[in-house]
This record gives sequence, C-alpha cells and structure tokens, in this order.
Amino acid sequence: MIDLISFGIVIDDIALPDGSTHLGILGGGGPQTVWGMAAARGSGASVGLVAEVGADFDVRALAPLDAARVNLDGVRRSTALTPRAWQRIDGDGGRIHEWQSPPLKSITFGTSTHELLPPHYRAARHFHWGLHPENPALTEAHTLTAAGATVSLETFKPPEQPLTDTQLRNLLSACTVFSPNWSEAAGMIGSGDYVTVLRGFRDAGCRVLALRRGSAGAEVWDFRSGNGVRVPAVPTTVIDTVGAGNAFCGALLATLDHGIETAAPHAVAAASYLVEQYGLPERLPDPAEYNQRFDFARTRAERLALP
Repeated sequence: MIDLISFGIVIDDIALPDGSTHLGILGGGGPQTVWGMAAARGSGASVGLVAEVGADFDVRALAPLDAARVNLDGVRRSTALTPRAWQRIDGDGGRIHEWQSPPLKSITFGTSTHELLPPHYRAARHFHWGLHPENPALTEAHTLTAAGATVSLETFKPPEQPLTDTQLRNLLSACTVFSPNWSEAAGMIGSGDYVTVLRGFRDAGCRVLALRRGSAGAEVWDFRSGNGVRVPAVPTTVIDTVGAGNAFCGALLATLDHGIETAAPHAVAAASYLVEQYGLPERLPDPAEYNQRFDFARTRAERLALP
C-alpha cells in the first residue's frame, strides 16, 4: 500500500568553481524526499514518486530508488524534454539555478492530484512537495488537508518581502508540517528575532514547524502541544548539501506519527546521507549504521518550551 508520496524530477548538471562538472544528477526534490522517507521506514515499499519526465530521460538514473524499493508507477513520460538545470556553485558555496529545459506539469504548476496519481496511490495519507513562499500553488494542498491527509510543505528560497498575515495564514492552513530553513522563516515573518519568528508562525496557525539549520541541525515545534525539540546535525563528510533538506522533510513526515521526539532524529539521520555524495546514495543505509546516526541525534536532543 502506498502511504507516502512526493513530487517532481529535475536533472541537475552541477558546475563547480574549479571548472569540473557532475552531469545528469537526479534531482528536483522528489527523489531526495522519497529516499528520506524510505530510509526512515527502512524500505520504500510504502513510498511513491509522482513526476513527469521526457522521452530523453535515462531510466538508469532511477536505480537508487529502485534499490530502495520506492514505487515508481507515478513517473510518467512526456514527449517534451525532461526538466534540466545547471546548478552553478560559487567559491562561497552559493548556488545559481539556470534552467536548460523548463519544468513540465507537476502538482506545483496547477495539475490536480486526481490527474497525477495512479489509482493505487489515491489511498495515500502523507504528501510532501516544495514551493515558492510568495507565489505558492496551494489549491491541492488545501484539498488534501481538508480530506484528512498529512501534508508537508517545504520552501525553496526566502520571499522577496515578508508575507502578509493573510498570505501566511493561507500558506499554513494548507499543511500540517511546514519546513523552511532559518533565512526563509525569518524572511517570511520579517524578523531575525527567534522568539518573534516562532510566535509569528504559531499565531498564524502553524501546526508543526520544522526549522532546518544545516550544519547546526534543526528545531521541530509542534504548536498543537506547545512542545519543541532541537536536534544536532549528524557528523559526516560533506560533499554536496543539495537534497539534504528534502531527505530531512521526507524522513520527518514518514515518522511524524511517532511524535516529534522520534521524527526529528530520523530527519537529521536521513539528511546526513544525502550530503556525502552528489545525488542520491546508491542504496538505503545499513540498518545498524542508520540506527547509530539516529541514536546520535536522539540522545543529544534537547526538549524546548515556547518562550
């Protein structure tokens, strides 16, 4: 049974400051998210990916997801080109995104869930995708949330200006879990003060806020109970950070039913594998090693109370 779904595929060509390149990397958020879901659950048997790819798409790129047993019945072919982008890295680690082939239809571009999901995906209760905060496509998120699904939304970049109260409430009412990084969260509220940011999201109706802080770990707040938890990042060798936030969100959603004290360590454990190479790991983690990373975060987790 498919219970967890994420959306989208983009092929990334990564250009490094020294002129070297890594071409044909499976990206776009969806693959990394479903990998994180599968890692946290120990298998992708209950996980589905929904995306549209072109006739030029090389199915061998999906090998890591096949190895993780992620269901790929939701990946459809189009006669257009597969979405593809340059990711140009500067000397400070910044990234410039340049489309080579623009996005095809996806849930964030106005296609309905009913059109996108294969019939055997339609009983799924957990959904995740990314969006731009100042111009989100929220119709489907509202529909799924109203139907009782658990929807997780992740932002890709800070807004150009703080969101109005109406914009923020509309965004947060569409989901159970909202996961920005710190700069995105501060930009949406229009403040760099931590307490102001937390209260801004809480007062606007946020249920679960997952603040991603990269090498500093993350804080996950369940405003329904008033509790929070801070978890450290799992130490590892960092090669490329792209996709770590997606894996974090996927693992968090996959284990959220067990509470944030369990889900947050799963999220940083899954994210730690994504930074160790370009693209996806070839296979799911060894269970014993994964549990070591999970335990590292769990035993160092700090319970938080809203100031």
